[in-house]
Amino acid sequence: MTNAIEPYQSGVFDLTHKLTVEKHGHTALITINHPPANTWDRESLIGLRQVVEHLDRDPEIYALVITGQGEKFFSAGADLKLFADGDRHRAREMARRFGEAFEALRDFRGVTIAAINGFALGGGLECALACDLRIAERQAELGLPEASVGLLPCAGGTQALAWLVGEGWAKRMILCGERLTAETALRIGLVEQLVDAGEARGHALLLATRVARQSPVAVRAIKPLINGVRGRGPDTFAAAEREAFLDLFEAEDTREGVNAFLEKRDPQWRNR
Repeated sequence: MTNAIEPYQSGVFDLTHKLTVEKHGHTALITINHPPANTWDRESLIGLRQVVEHLDRDPEIYALVITGQGEKFFSAGADLKLFADGDRHRAREMARRFGEAFEALRDFRGVTIAAINGFALGGGLECALACDLRIAERQAELGLPEASVGLLPCAGGTQALAWLVGEGWAKRMILCGERLTAETALRIGLVEQLVDAGEARGHALLLATRVARQSPVAVRAIKPLINGVRGRGPDTFAAAEREAFLDLFEAEDTREGVNAFLEKRDPQWRNR
């Protein structure tokens, strides 16, 4: 399956008929294409992990946008039919697949943007939470309803949501099953931008073009410093931040960026 990912470089690639990958300049667009609700199953989770790992090795890709096919769903999360028989072994494997897929998305070296074009529920919202930034359309609704069916978020939702919006809102959403409108999500910081219906994909791709103007080497150094604060206090990263700054001076892009500014021209990034 990994080798089959290569064709995305020349157009649109359909991965397992549940994910499509397109290349837009320095941005890769992944579309969840599993109607009617763009749910995740074993095949699509393995596919997401593989394609993100592939994109992570592509020096021409600086940003990644993920969205859902259609007008109603970003993703409704796991296909609950997989858990109907109570098979513990299948549940263990699915939890692992969710973790591997969304951790690959979280750890992608460039900037990841979720274009939330509709309902983002359960594993769908966890997918968006694994991204660096989230743009939601006004009709979108967001929630983690796992406890209502006797389950719990198993792909980082309990930690990522609490970090992003605070303990109180995380408990309202997870423990009380509260589903948020896009307006409320914007107000509490769950999403960073609100757009009209049908516009999330375009706005996300536009934001990704701004990423392409940044040094990819610098972005790769900065992102772990920002993400690292989740697990450690801000002061503990001060020394690492200084060292990362110095390490950038080993990169060709650093010299190019500084000189391009001084010469009043656009930098020509080489990602090295």
